[in-house]
Amino acid sequence: MMGYDDKRNFFRMMVNSPCELKIEDDESTRTLQAVCKDISATGMSFEIEESSIEMGTQVQVCIESTSSQIPSLSATAKVVRCVPQSDTSSIIGVEITEMK
Repeated sequence: MMGYDDKRNFFRMMVNSPCELKIEDDESTRTLQAVCKDISATGMSFEIEESSIEMGTQVQVCIESTSSQIPSLSATAKVVRCVPQSDTSSIIGVEITEMK
C-alpha cells in the first residue's frame, strides 16, 4: 500500500469520543471518564486524567452512540501502553480481548 507508514495490521480510525472506562486493578475497581482518541479492529487509545495505569490492567470500555442507527460499543480490554502526558494525564493503549 503506497504511503502507508503505520506498521499495524489494521487501520486506526480517529474518533475523539467521550467514553467511560471501568478500571479493574489490584487497588480497586473504579470508573473514569476518558476520551477515546482512536480505534482499530484490535485496539483503542484513550486520554485519561490519571498519571499512570499499570500494563496488563483489565478495563471495561463503554462508548455511547450518538446515533440510533449505530449501536453503543462495549468491550473488555487490557492495557498494553501508558504514556504520561502531564503530571495528571496519560494516553493509554489497550488491546481488545472481548466485544460485548
